[in-house]
Formats: sequence, structure tokens, C-alpha cells
Amino acid sequence: MPQPRLGPYPAHPRPCGDRTPHTPLRPMWCCRADGRPWPCAEARLLLKAEFDADPAALTIYLAGLYHEAAHDLYQLNPYDGPTPRELFERFVAWGPFRRPIIDPPPP
Repeated sequence: MPQPRLGPYPAHPRPCGDRTPHTPLRPMWCCRADGRPWPCAEARLLLKAEFDADPAALTIYLAGLYHEAAHDLYQLNPYDGPTPRELFERFVAWGPFRRPIIDPPPP
């Protein structure tokens, strides 16, 4: 299995108590706590709460991890892995600065 690069360290969301943290397990990028593709639903909620005072930092953090995940997942499976668009939607598009696909009509 390829070794992950030394990109942004996925240390968020921080663990709550003694439960398994909802952080990514590299290089597969699945959640350590529930095994779903990271960021899972609970990780997203915890990340939004943790970065509530600094949404730009959350976007930068997610964009860095998106880049690392694209590299890792392509190394694991270069032919059938997720597309860049799927990874962008999974990592960045749900964040605080998302825009709707269609602009709303003027008031």
C-alpha cells in the first residue's frame, strides 16, 4: 500500500471524550469511527462546530485535505477511483462558502 504524503495533517475534528475520533484513515480516506467515506456526516457537523468562528480556515483545511485525498486515492486505484468532481463535492463543496448550482431569481 502506498505511503501517504506529508500534506496537511488530518487532526480535525478533535476527539470528543474517549470515543473514536471522526478523523480520516489514510490512504483510504474513510472515517476511523464509522468506516464511511470521510468526511462522514458526523465529521461534517463536528468540523462546522469546531471552525464556527473561522469558516475561512475550515475551507482552507478542507481544500488541503481534498488535494491529499486526490493524490492518495489515485495512487490506490488510478482507474476506478472517485473523479475530481466527486472528491471536490465530498471535501469542499459542503463547506461554509458553497454556492448554489443555479443562482436564485432576483427578489
